[in-house]
Amino acid sequence: MPLRAPSPASLQERIDALGPWFHNIDLGNGVTTAPDHFLGDYPSFKFATFAHVIPDDLTGKSVLDIGCNAGFYSVEMKRRGAARVVGIDSDDRYLDQARLASETLGFTGIEFRNLSVYDLAALGERFDLVIFMGVLYHLRHPLLALDLIREHVAGDLMLFQTMQQGSSEVMDVPADHPFFMPGTTTPPPYFDDPAYPKMHFIEREFASDWTNWWAPNAACSQAMLRAAGFTIEAHPEGDVYLCRVADVPYAALGPRAVYPTKGDAA
Repeated sequence: MPLRAPSPASLQERIDALGPWFHNIDLGNGVTTAPDHFLGDYPSFKFATFAHVIPDDLTGKSVLDIGCNAGFYSVEMKRRGAARVVGIDSDDRYLDQARLASETLGFTGIEFRNLSVYDLAALGERFDLVIFMGVLYHLRHPLLALDLIREHVAGDLMLFQTMQQGSSEVMDVPADHPFFMPGTTTPPPYFDDPAYPKMHFIEREFASDWTNWWAPNAACSQAMLRAAGFTIEAHPEGDVYLCRVADVPYAALGPRAVYPTKGDAA
């Protein structure tokens, strides 16, 4: 049962002390954490577009929320009955926001820890569902982060989202790229195709934020997920993917460059 809520005035004081907030969370009694958010009711409106791909009932399941920020998704997974929810972030202010939001809403069983995505091995456990949303483009080493998730914490499913730029088209690419096109001295032309996997590097700032380092196109997001050892189970929105741990690591597949189906792995 939810705990007795503090008065709106005292709650607002605590919210203001921990500001600014990037998650606009409705804490009840007309109090929200970021009522003037430039994206509006974020991330609630975003979640509504892909919530259906996550199991409604997470009873008995464990969830890891990487880059949990103010804990919106951690709370939502607990709301669905998850037995264990761990939210990690490297910013103590976000973790304090998450604790305030979850406690105010009555979800006191969530564990919040200051931990980097590069230190996932320290958790020493795998989770049924990993949430990795809104983090990749802030990292200097994005593929390493995906590799560490696959190696250390992903037990089954991963909900993934990243900022994307460029084409939303995805082209089929060969398993092995020739240095030159056969019979010519011309390099393969498809590298210039907007639908070829591309990662855009942001040297300085994006949207006045110096922590935005990368912006893959859709083809690159999907290729990186496969390369890190995930299959894409659902693609409910342009920049959101529900993934599953592949049967075998990508590197073990050699020249096949595709994942085997269930039961097909040697």
